[in-house]
Parts: sequence; structure tokens; C-alpha cells
Amino acid sequence: MPSTSRALDAPTTARSRRSRLEPVAAKVPEITALFWVIKVLTTGMGEAASDGLGETSLVLGGVIGVGGFFLALWLQLRSDRYHAPTYWFCVSMIAVFGTIVADVLHVATGLSYYVTSAFYAGSVAVLFTWWHRSEGTLSIHHIDTRRRERFYWATVLATFALGTAVGDLVGLTMDLGFFAAGLLFLAAMMVPLVAWRLGANATLCFWTAYVLTRPLGASFADWIGKDHEIGGGLGFGDLRLTAILAVAIAVLVAYAHRSGHDIQRPIPVDADA
Repeated sequence: MPSTSRALDAPTTARSRRSRLEPVAAKVPEITALFWVIKVLTTGMGEAASDGLGETSLVLGGVIGVGGFFLALWLQLRSDRYHAPTYWFCVSMIAVFGTIVADVLHVATGLSYYVTSAFYAGSVAVLFTWWHRSEGTLSIHHIDTRRRERFYWATVLATFALGTAVGDLVGLTMDLGFFAAGLLFLAAMMVPLVAWRLGANATLCFWTAYVLTRPLGASFADWIGKDHEIGGGLGFGDLRLTAILAVAIAVLVAYAHRSGHDIQRPIPVDADA
């Protein structure tokens, strides 16, 4: 009898184990104005932190950038629900790591920003295509399985690397300067917003805006932090800017966590694609 009981309990135990591994709800925040503010701040912080740490010590920059990325991703993936501090810590570390990845490819290979931008744009396109064919949706309202979450974070990383390369392409290679580049990307951000208001596909508009936040935040961060000789910067200092942006992010994330306003409510699968 004991062995029979254990055999009968085995499927139930396996199902319970699988249920614990899967998220119990969408693991990304509700898309509000606060989401976009924090997102842009993380892009600026990631750009400033990566450059500042790299100038101070390549070893220290590598340890914090790479180690922080894997730690943050591990914490995020092991959770079974959305938790604002964990989620935004992961985004922040991806912002730093994505900048490192983009800069290393440019510096180590000598490839122009035109080439690296095209490479990362192709990577983002491949990930979006693979994700949609696998899951049937790119909606952030349905990041509610482990596989979708992995697609999501892989795509987020690729968009950060793409945005870094495009921001440097416009600000430096095209000699537009960081401030003018920031204004250009800010104007570009209005396009998906207006399109969404006019009834365009919400998921397409979201991801278009999401990609643009990276060069937007990075361009303004470079303008504030870099010396005037580099893209017309103000010379405030990358590490000082990193500290200020990190504090601002922490305050806003603490507010989001305490208020709970950024927790998604269940949405039907066919509500958006």
C-alpha cells in the first residue's frame, strides 16, 4: 500500500512542482507614465554607469556589469510574480550590461556604428519573429510563462544594445551632438504615442517606443556627463550622474512598490497581440 500511495501521489507532486516553476501572473509592470519615466532613467543610468566604470577600471566595470546582470536576471527568473524592486533592478543591470556589449563589439572589432546598429537591429527582428512564432503574441500583458519571460528579457537586452549603438551613431558618427540627438529621439517617441492614440496596434506601438527609450535616455545622459569635446557634453561626470539617477530610480521604484499601482490586472489573451 505505501508504494501504491507514493505512485498515485507522484503525478500530483510533479504538477505541483511545475506550477511552482511557472509565474502566477504577468511578471512585468502595468504600462503607465511612471513606467516610461523609470525606463528612461534606467537607460541614462546604464549609459553613464558603463562609461564611468569603464574609465575608472575595466575590471571593476566588467565585474559590476556582467556580475550584476547575471545576479539580477537570476533573481528575476526565480520569482513567480512581479516584484517592482526585482524587476527594475534587472532592467537597470541590463542597461549597464547592454551598453558594455554594444561598446565592446564596436571597440574590439573596429566596426562602425552603422554596422553594429544594423547587427543589433537584425538581432531584435530575429527575436521578435521567433517569439511571435513560438507564442503567437508579443504582448507584455502575457509574460506569464517561463518561456515567454525568457523571450522578453532576451529581447530587452537586444533593444538596449541596439539603442546604445544607434545613440552613438546619431550623436557621434553623424556629428549631431548628444543634445540634438536626444531631442531627435524625443520627437521620434511621439510617433508611436500618437499612432497608439489614433488606434494603431498597441503592442507594435509599445515596442517601438521601448526601443527608442534607450537612445533617448543615453543621449541626454551623455550630454550631461561627457566633456564638451565629446558630443558637446556639459562635463558633469558619468559617475556623479550615475549616483543621482540611481537614487531617482530607487525613489520611484519604492513608490511603485508601496502603491501597487504598477501591478497588472488580468487581461484576456485575445485583447492584444
